Amino acid sequence: MITIPLSDIKQKIKEQSSLSDDEIESKIKTKLDELSGLISEEGAAHIIANELSVKLVAAAQGEKIQVKNILAGMRNVEVSGKVTRKYELREFQTEKRSGKLASFIIADETGFIRVVLWNDQTDEFAKINEGDIITLQGGYVRDNNGRKEIHMGDNGKININPSGVTVKDVQESVVRKKLSELAEGDDNVEVLATIVQVFDIRFFEIDGETGRRVTEKEGKYYLGDKEVENMTYAYVLNIFLDDGTENIRTVLWRNQIQKLLELTNEEVLKFRENPTDFEPLKTELLGTIVKVVGRTNKNEAFDRLELVANLIYKDVDPEEEIKKIKQETKEETSATETETKEATEPATPEPTKEVEPEPVVEEESVEEDTTAVEEAVIEDEEKPELKEEALSINDLEDLDKGK
Repeated sequence: MITIPLSDIKQKIKEQSSLSDDEIESKIKTKLDELSGLISEEGAAHIIANELSVKLVAAAQGEKIQVKNILAGMRNVEVSGKVTRKYELREFQTEKRSGKLASFIIADETGFIRVVLWNDQTDEFAKINEGDIITLQGGYVRDNNGRKEIHMGDNGKININPSGVTVKDVQESVVRKKLSELAEGDDNVEVLATIVQVFDIRFFEIDGETGRRVTEKEGKYYLGDKEVENMTYAYVLNIFLDDGTENIRTVLWRNQIQKLLELTNEEVLKFRENPTDFEPLKTELLGTIVKVVGRTNKNEAFDRLELVANLIYKDVDPEEEIKKIKQETKEETSATETETKEATEPATPEPTKEVEPEPVVEEESVEEDTTAVEEAVIEDEEKPELKEEALSINDLEDLDKGK
């Protein structure tokens, strides 16, 4: 079933009719009153759209579609876009199944969306690079916590840099922010900051097959009432970042810890037995400039904002990043000055007769995407216990929801 958010229905009515926002709201309210509350607001909006011959779905399933017109529940989707962000290939194993998944972001001039590859489709992942033009065929669209994602199963087709396909004026999928500008709910944000504090790596026991947190009883490990034979360890690291405007605790899971330390999983696990060996690395990391792409998380226990890293980069060129920031600041200042000038300059009288201006149609808003599967709930450094069954073997939560 294709799901169209109420805000999208209202926007499409506005785009394809001469009605204002107030008129649309009035019609929906009237329809609700007519049907004596036997229909939802979404249903009333659907009826209004039908009465006005408003086309809610921009293309039939199987036809090429723009990103902004993709809706949860669509199947056999065909779309083209430029790869603006490539994430990591991950393997997983749960009680019910095992497999591989990878994800990346594509964008066109209308918006951006996450693409999730499953199992055999991940073979194409290594061939895909940021900046490539991708055409997807046979994808299906899922809703992930209010955000749309294209999933590519066994029947999907991926065409990399197809002949004759171009994508111009791509919408940026990652927003660069200063730490002081971060807000609760930010997703896919990029920050450039310096590491000013590094905590110890925290290790915890998990079931090697399911990745779930286990408990110890008399020298044995259990997942619920079942004894675990293949116990192993997962780990998390907290660091503090500072960019001169603010500082923030940042949470790194296994893959990002390995990237930051430039160590393998086996090498990181050695610090569990010899934690003092990690001290020199902690010192070396202080003062390191890193670029982090991630999302914010509200730590309710301590009433503070934290950053959860999806990607972290150490090979940052400070001069190049400063140039980029200055250029962005210059463009923002120029745009602000232009808007101010237009707002303060007196309007020039028209030499011809007055023409009533057409109503302004606001662009459809595009929700930012998030990871294909959410990471686990973050606990504080001073509160080391982790929620039962919160983590999987690849720092992913409840992979069964992913497909």
